[in-house]
Amino acid sequence: MTRLGENAYEASRDLSSLSTDQKNKTLKLMAESLSDNKHDLLEANKEDLYIANNTGITDALLDRLELNEERIESMISGLISISRLPDPIGEITNLKPTPSGINVSKMRVPLGVVGIIYESRPNVTADAAGLCLKSGNACILRGGSEAINSNLAIYKSLLEGVGISKAPNESIQLVETIDREAVKKLLSMKEWIDVVIPRGGKGLVQLVTDEAKVPVIKHLDGICHVYIDEQCDESKAVSISVNAKTYRFGICGAMETLLVHKRVAKSILPKIYDEFTREKVEMRGCSETKEIISVESATDVDWVTEYLAPIISIKVVNSLEEAINHINNFGSSHSDCIVTEDQSKANLFINKVDSSSVMHNVPTCWADGYEYGLGAEVGISTDKFHARGPVGLEGLTSQKYLVKGQGELRGK
Repeated sequence: MTRLGENAYEASRDLSSLSTDQKNKTLKLMAESLSDNKHDLLEANKEDLYIANNTGITDALLDRLELNEERIESMISGLISISRLPDPIGEITNLKPTPSGINVSKMRVPLGVVGIIYESRPNVTADAAGLCLKSGNACILRGGSEAINSNLAIYKSLLEGVGISKAPNESIQLVETIDREAVKKLLSMKEWIDVVIPRGGKGLVQLVTDEAKVPVIKHLDGICHVYIDEQCDESKAVSISVNAKTYRFGICGAMETLLVHKRVAKSILPKIYDEFTREKVEMRGCSETKEIISVESATDVDWVTEYLAPIISIKVVNSLEEAINHINNFGSSHSDCIVTEDQSKANLFINKVDSSSVMHNVPTCWADGYEYGLGAEVGISTDKFHARGPVGLEGLTSQKYLVKGQGELRGK
């Protein structure tokens, strides 16, 4: 682990001065290598899935673990997309003279070395490596033991592209052991690592947060809400609610709680009930919800639970203000949506809901770096420092001041 840290630190110094053309060439070669090795990736993933199926892993984690043609193509297109994005490194802003005559501006610079600890999703190996390289950062990747074969196969492919491009080989490094002590060591390497990003379940994120001796960019839960306002388009409200929950149950942007204004509840809830029943979603509701549709009783625990499964809690509310208060009290500051045709209410919701993504008339499952035009993401942050929301290229950078003058001296 110390060797990985030392190698990453040295590579980060070279990467910080790598030209945009060199970085883009490397990303494209990494994408080509993934495409050439597609068969090997699928075979490695089959081995991980076979082991996982025999260890009682949850359906949500199995879904995250699985690679298929479409997901491999998504990794490839993600790298290509990142290569086409503007390079943030070296960008200068806020150039302005000061009263003393000196000129002060800011330059965007890499963070340095980024440690990324993640579970299940092998696509993170490619996404994180691509984003770190484009933003001039070296990365140390530590995937979950359940995806070790998939991650190794992806890593090997990425290294082929890096080798051909002649970028520093240690720009991307994978922790190849599944020993959990490696994670603890990674979290303590403050002399080599500038920031750690955990991506996975609450247990992993909490462990990283509690034990890290370096800064952490994270989110703990994805307790996302859709609020259906009394002035909604009912057809739109039903389709948004169903998509927000059923697009993929295991993603952090999946809706976990549905809030419905009492004036439209009797009309909308039976339609939503029929759709969720077809999708085999278990519904749990408040007492007002139970008077309208036949569902299990929701408890206080349901309002603070990230199910990552075909389960949803439903609450009837009396007003927009009650919905906003519920979200701010029980949500996780991840992604929350209002469905309404009243722009003033949408504006109030957007201003008052304290989440990293606040949405109007779109399902919460859109909370994704690729869909936001970031090329890909290394995770979604619900913190307010240093980055918030999907963390793409800009979230993997910092800034330094540039001060220029003509020999001006500061007087006593």
